[in-house]
Amino acid sequence: MGGFSVARYAPDRGAWSKLTARDSLVRRLDWPLLMASLALSFIGSLLVYSATRGRDSLTHGDPYYFLLRHAMNTGIGLALMIGTIWLGHRTLRGAVPVLYGISVVLVLAVLSPLGQTVNGAHAWIVIGGGFSLQPSEFTKITIILGMAMILASRVDAGDQDHPDHRTVAKSLGVAAIPILIIMLMPDLGSVMVIAMIVLGVLLASGASNRWVLGLLGTGVVGAVGVWKAGLLDEYQIARFAAFANPALDPAGVGYNTNQARIAIGSGGLHGTGLFHGSQTTGQFVPEQQTDFVFTVAGEELGFLGAGLILVLLGVVLWRACRIARETTELYGTVVAAGIIAWFAFQAFENIGMTLGIMPVAGLPLPFVSYGGSSMFAVWVAIGLLQSIRVQRPITA
Repeated sequence: MGGFSVARYAPDRGAWSKLTARDSLVRRLDWPLLMASLALSFIGSLLVYSATRGRDSLTHGDPYYFLLRHAMNTGIGLALMIGTIWLGHRTLRGAVPVLYGISVVLVLAVLSPLGQTVNGAHAWIVIGGGFSLQPSEFTKITIILGMAMILASRVDAGDQDHPDHRTVAKSLGVAAIPILIIMLMPDLGSVMVIAMIVLGVLLASGASNRWVLGLLGTGVVGAVGVWKAGLLDEYQIARFAAFANPALDPAGVGYNTNQARIAIGSGGLHGTGLFHGSQTTGQFVPEQQTDFVFTVAGEELGFLGAGLILVLLGVVLWRACRIARETTELYGTVVAAGIIAWFAFQAFENIGMTLGIMPVAGLPLPFVSYGGSSMFAVWVAIGLLQSIRVQRPITA
């Protein structure tokens, strides 16, 4: 079962009614998970403010522009988390077909005149008033829920011990449709994350290892085929070339990575001090409030501050793993495993590209980077994890 212990689950319709003053909803929340997530968002607000307070061209003359929006996004994210806990992951299970359909329509809308290109990726929908939406962020959630619903349906009902080949094929179809659409944008970073989510879900579901090995082989063959066929955009090819050889074009496509490494390296052990980083105040690192926000931590907070972010991310993943292990339903285990794969890979890719050990893929750092769509999605994911923990069957 991919390292997770899964027992057959019989729905406990009276679970909520059994909550007592001693065993209340508040007591059943995973507080280390919540506090680590809040701490990451708080640190992110400081880093976003430091990265943008002197950039008048971005802030329209208001140094608090991005800080206030980041705080607002976090507040909305918390409200979405509370709403998700209140609804419960089991209630959402029944709404998965509708949610999945909406997410597919939204990613399709990106390819319409509503879509907007940002940093080479045609992945956004302009809402107006300075707000935009990145539907691929929410697609990660619906893919996790959709695959979990299919893979766990007969196992949780007691009809099977693990998903059969037909069930696995159906679940992969759920992921394939949005992946193909997102590739047309193209948003290679999101495709990479979704691919890791699919692998994590399959591993946790107990599906045959032949599916996992087959997908890995197909992914390698497909990547080589896409490269040979020239289907990648020029900016994507340039990013991979700069990753392979950072000295190839230091003033062009390799500029971001080189400046990011300079910023992080200059921080040393203790950093230059919050709001006192020369690379940050000098605006040498592009997209520093979003994709390259970790460079602010590396420069101004040093190894210790950057290490704190890694520790907090580790706490989030640790608590998510514990929730996945302790739930007694396969559906909850698979949902938690999908979230773990999502957070782990996206954090590794984001931090790795600032260090030059991963190619630039345009992925935000969960909870820390500025961005409404990303912030909303990760807090909904936290709500799902909390719901899985809260709705565990209550013993007498």
